[in-house]
Amino acid sequence: MILNYSIIIAMNKKHRNTLEAIFKKPTQPGIPWKDIEALLVNLGAVIGEGKGSRIRIELNGEDAVFHRPHPSKDTDKGAVASMRRFLENAGVKP
Repeated sequence: MILNYSIIIAMNKKHRNTLEAIFKKPTQPGIPWKDIEALLVNLGAVIGEGKGSRIRIELNGEDAVFHRPHPSKDTDKGAVASMRRFLENAGVKP
């Protein structure tokens, strides 16, 4: 599935920059988690709270569980790579 063009138009510059940062290679750490969550909501994801710092995400039929980073508010390389795979599986690419 390819990302719907109307969704791309609805994305603001910050969301586009966050999406591009997630897909940047080599993988870069340090993307603020709140920016990733805002991007997911903009893409139409359903986000639910789990136990502790876990969140459940459903987007385009793909489900995943992630941990909100703490005490830092920025993601590490592993979380960025996992988010990239999740978005690719959901049909989202920059």
